Amino acid sequence: MTRHWFEPLAEFLGPAYLRNAFTMGTAQEVDFLMDALGLQPGARVLDAGCGPGRHALELARRGITVLGVDISAEFIELARSAAAAEGLTGAAFEVADVRALDAGTFDAVICLCQGGFGLLGGPAAQGGTTGDESAFDRLAASVAPGGFLALSAFSSYFALRFLEAAEEFDPATGVLHETATLRDERGAEAPFDLWTTCFTERELRLLAGGAGLAVEAVYGVSPGRYGAHRVTLEDHELLLIARRW
Repeated sequence: MTRHWFEPLAEFLGPAYLRNAFTMGTAQEVDFLMDALGLQPGARVLDAGCGPGRHALELARRGITVLGVDISAEFIELARSAAAAEGLTGAAFEVADVRALDAGTFDAVICLCQGGFGLLGGPAAQGGTTGDESAFDRLAASVAPGGFLALSAFSSYFALRFLEAAEEFDPATGVLHETATLRDERGAEAPFDLWTTCFTERELRLLAGGAGLAVEAVYGVSPGRYGAHRVTLEDHELLLIARRW
């Protein structure tokens, strides 16, 4: 089975992933989601594409029971180690591909920072796929009646407005390709290709409706700046809040 292109990238980065600036706003993001999704201690949440578990761990600290899943075994081990070190028995982590997700149903499903959804593109030879709709449907199917889906996706508006010379945007698929130099925990550097699927607000609303979810809102957000903000051309990401009735 072809490994997904994100797996060797995650193995290279390891704990250095958590040094990236976009990971520093986790507490603020969870503050907003707790309120927007009406989460109370004891609620069951699925964190799809959890990476090293930063959102799942923060939720567990607040009394939420969380299952985090990610395609990267490296990141899952980091998340498990962090949960064990803090004694967070309410946080569990499993290696899983969102494209084959079958984890049951939850009071809320979160899929943030492109994890498990926006990183599905790329060459088929490197595990890429264009199956965004089927992956979205699996996320939606994991939401229990009355529950919520909170999903962020990179904004097509932002990608095109601020497209750099070294980046390529495929208008047919909405996939943004770039080659980035990454640094591991020891300071070693290596180039990696990144493929990020970008979306418009309309596309997210159509995906939610097609999956049987009612859209509560689509907000324009940036890492560490989640809030009830209308979408603009300057927002890095779109945050979909949808509910299953």
